[in-house]
Amino acid sequence: MHKLIPLTFLAAALAACTQPGEPSAPAANGAAAAQPAKAAEAKPAEAKAAQAPAAQAKIGQPAPDFTLPDLDGKPVKLADYKGKTVVLEWFNPGCPFVQLAHRKGGLKDVPAQHTQKGVVWLAINSGAPGKQGTTREENVKAKQEFGMSYPLLIDEKGDVGRAYGAQRTPHMYVIDPQGTLVYAGAIDSTKGGEPEADERVTNYVDAALAELTAGKPVSTKETEAFGCTVKY
Repeated sequence: MHKLIPLTFLAAALAACTQPGEPSAPAANGAAAAQPAKAAEAKPAEAKAAQAPAAQAKIGQPAPDFTLPDLDGKPVKLADYKGKTVVLEWFNPGCPFVQLAHRKGGLKDVPAQHTQKGVVWLAINSGAPGKQGTTREENVKAKQEFGMSYPLLIDEKGDVGRAYGAQRTPHMYVIDPQGTLVYAGAIDSTKGGEPEADERVTNYVDAALAELTAGKPVSTKETEAFGCTVKY
């Protein structure tokens, strides 16, 4: 059985994060195979899936290198973290799914727990200038509100987002110490909504990092990412 997102949250979230001409419901990420659609109550039947960007990133292959500026203009290069586990988090401060994940969902406290253990966590905003959530002020404010002690990188041309096939915010990627992409998809199993009181939630990123730490292969390599479309 597939989890239903509460209609009140879904309607408000989709209205807030969908721009003219965009699809109004989540779609599978570029690396993952499509999964069954959720029930009609939570997903309009006429909604069309977002077309995946032409991605270079593939599970089991080297993660595409990049250099992006942080909010202070300081360049951050992925290759500098070779030898460490890296998590990439696609971010948009105006996206209700991102806000929920950081305030009470799978991104609340989890990054801090792992960065304390030596994991490198990088947030990336691939929105084009003038689109939702792309001003420096919005990103600085959100970074402070969400307690993001890790870098927030600006990819305004969208080259890095497209290289990774990032379609949604949040959209998560895990790179092992050898520089290999080992996970792509959702932060957790909540499908972008709030978990039910008795629901058992799997945080896919947390699980992947635990398996890497234990020297085990990542068991869940790809999942469907849910959230707002990346505002390329």
